[in-house]
Parts: sequence; structure tokens; C-alpha cells
Amino acid sequence: MATATDQQLDQLKQKYQQVFQVIQQEQVRLTHVHVVDNKLFIQGDASSDQAKNKVWDAIKSTNPNWQSDLTADIRVAGGGQGASQTQFQPSGQRTYTVKAGDTLSKIAKEMYGSASEYMKIFEGNRDKLDNPDKIQPGQELKIPS
Repeated sequence: MATATDQQLDQLKQKYQQVFQVIQQEQVRLTHVHVVDNKLFIQGDASSDQAKNKVWDAIKSTNPNWQSDLTADIRVAGGGQGASQTQFQPSGQRTYTVKAGDTLSKIAKEMYGSASEYMKIFEGNRDKLDNPDKIQPGQELKIPS
């Protein structure tokens, strides 16, 4: 029997069907597709900025108010210095996807230049973090400015 979350996932996938078609056409490799906080969460790796931008164009054309029911983290895969785990969402909100071995202090050092700024990240993510010492790989954290 399908749960409410499964039904919500199916409804949101249907709503954003055009986006998933562009993801497939542009060969974006999806790493996560699930519902978090009543929003569709899509995470994946695009082969180029052009492919990533086509996905964002599809999102915005499907639903101009997409922020109400969608969180997308589309990165450009491919090595070098250009590949970063930090994302700038169209809303201007920076996010960071936690990797194995990360700590809030390590992320703060990378984002702000000072490990002691870790509480800024913790406070900005109280909706998903209960303890600054307990973060999980794959979590998407907001990086307050």
C-alpha cells in the first residue's frame, strides 16, 4: 500500500514531468529524488552549465512559484576546481551538500574562512539539525550569508 509520501512523490513527479524529460534529454545523472518537508527534492550532476541551465529553465517554466514545492540541487559534474559542492540557488540562497567526513566546522572554514563560524550554519539549519555534531552525508544545508 502506498504511503502519503509515496503519493505526494508521484504527484510532484507528475507535475514536474517536463523537468524530468529535460533531465533525461540532457543526461543529468540524478542522485536523489524524494520528498523532504512536503517538497520534491531533486539532486543530480549535469555534464555542463548549459545542461544545468536547461533544467533550471524547465523548472521555472513548469512552475514560476517552484520554491513552494521543489528543491533542486543540480551540480556540474566533471573534475577540476570548477566542480564544487556549494550551490547558488536562483533565490540567492547558498547551499552545501554534506560529504562523508564533513563537520560544521570544516564547512564553516571552507565557506567563511573560519571554523568558529560553524554555529551560523547550525542556526540556519535548525529545521533539519538538532545537534551541530550530527550531520549526515547527502544532507543539503543552507549557508547563511
